[in-house]
Amino acid sequence: MDKWQLGRRAALKAILVGSAAPWIMSSKALASSCGDHIVRLAAIAAPDTMNPFATWSSFWPTVYTYDTLVGPEPQRHADRKGYAKEWSVSDDNLTWTFKIWPGMKWSDGHPATARDAAFTYNFLRDSIGKSDELNVGYNNTDGMDVIESIKVVDDETLQIVTKLPSLWPINNFNLIVPEHVWKDVSHAEARNTFRNEAPLVGTGPMIISEFQQGQFARLTPNSHFRTGKPKTAGMVFRFFDTADPIAQGLKSGDLDYGVSLTAAQWTDLSTDPAFVVGESLTPQWNYLAFNTVSGKGEGSTKALQDPAFRDAIGYAIDQKAIVDRAMRGHADPGVGLVVPMATNYYSDLSDIRRHFDLAEAGRRLDAAGYRDTNGDGIREDKEGNSFQLELITGTTSGTLEIPIAVVQLVAGWLGQIGIPVSVTQLDSGALSARTAAPANGGGGWDLLVRANWLSGSPHDLLSLGSGKLVGTTNKSQWTKDKFDKILSEIDVTIDVNKIRDLLDQASRIIYMEAPYIMLCYPFVLEARRKDCFEGWGEKGIMSMEGYFPFDRLRPI
Repeated sequence: MDKWQLGRRAALKAILVGSAAPWIMSSKALASSCGDHIVRLAAIAAPDTMNPFATWSSFWPTVYTYDTLVGPEPQRHADRKGYAKEWSVSDDNLTWTFKIWPGMKWSDGHPATARDAAFTYNFLRDSIGKSDELNVGYNNTDGMDVIESIKVVDDETLQIVTKLPSLWPINNFNLIVPEHVWKDVSHAEARNTFRNEAPLVGTGPMIISEFQQGQFARLTPNSHFRTGKPKTAGMVFRFFDTADPIAQGLKSGDLDYGVSLTAAQWTDLSTDPAFVVGESLTPQWNYLAFNTVSGKGEGSTKALQDPAFRDAIGYAIDQKAIVDRAMRGHADPGVGLVVPMATNYYSDLSDIRRHFDLAEAGRRLDAAGYRDTNGDGIREDKEGNSFQLELITGTTSGTLEIPIAVVQLVAGWLGQIGIPVSVTQLDSGALSARTAAPANGGGGWDLLVRANWLSGSPHDLLSLGSGKLVGTTNKSQWTKDKFDKILSEIDVTIDVNKIRDLLDQASRIIYMEAPYIMLCYPFVLEARRKDCFEGWGEKGIMSMEGYFPFDRLRPI
């Protein structure tokens, strides 16, 4: 331990490779030291702009600067609060009243009031139906059609009235932005060109003061934070596209906290007394998606558009083997759209659930008309063309790295049933471009192995099949009116039992049509050093849906 502590305070060594190198060269002020009281963390992430209206990829680190009105943490933890200190709903479940923290300020000293929250929501609402609708970023219009009105009662009171009972007012995760910064930004600029350059203005505990795309974000404590200025001197969030430099940085003392670790790295660090490791359930899916597009952007064979073909492939996927062999036990086996973390709604779909059986997969492919007619070991589609599918994969910003073993297992199983697969690995940007809607230049792929991570809210649990999210969250680009109708009904329902029933109906539709095959629900694997800071969380070192505990860390 003494030797390690000495090394931690030594000059920064160039031990990180690849994506870490630009960061090392960029600022010697990022050198590791307990003495400067700056928290250093890293994850697989690829934020491209600090504008939450224009991208999904910048939740980390913008969530440390901006608050959601309520968000998931206050609903799970009584001591956590968002932009609103408290909230209530009327007896008819239509009128929601939010009390904003009295006297709260933005980081630049301007008053932070209910007017800013109303501005954020109305800025989104006013774009609905227009050519520049704000439906492409983390702050988006999805679900806002349920809103009847948004009213500022006074500086500390916001009122949201819904057309029908809905949990949207507390389950939306739009980040509240300051009106005095954004009031002159047009919808077109917010959707495309406005970069929201640092330093940002927020109400969160840590304010982004510098952003270097592909490298890091530097954050400083918010002296106006509502519960007091955080005790640390700041934070540096480093971005990587692989977990290797994260594990290396932890071991070298260059990082205090790392998320997105692989199972092997987590196991290695768990044996080192200098570290605390943690794993947490998350609202994340690792899935196999089929390109179901017909026409522009379609894949190499129309079989991808056939539910019978996709269902047969489902019998060739062994989710238990994926968990045991690729994830080393750090995941739950994939089933449907509802993740186990959503304990009120989860179902294992036992009465319709597929079982791993390569022979059964082959029989179903034969029955659906996809046979090997010439005896060369490769099946043909209904047009008589031999299958040769392209599977694309890669890391996804803000989520776990997809272990290559997962892809290898999937490709191997498909090969055994006469469907050869070639694998193309892409970086985060290229993966997003390939899987965009055809109208936006995407398409032409066949299979996709990807991770996605939203929230455990009923609306988000069905987002993979939402017709409104084709080309964004809905990567398979599968649509079905009955599914969207159920999703719309969920958005205007607050009864837990009814929501559970609706989720089950929707999950069964998408399970049977199989535009996605759920591979697993990964756990977040994280680790921190023990020497520099205290005040980390106990149930999971760091919440994955907010800034906890970075308003509470204290130097040792």
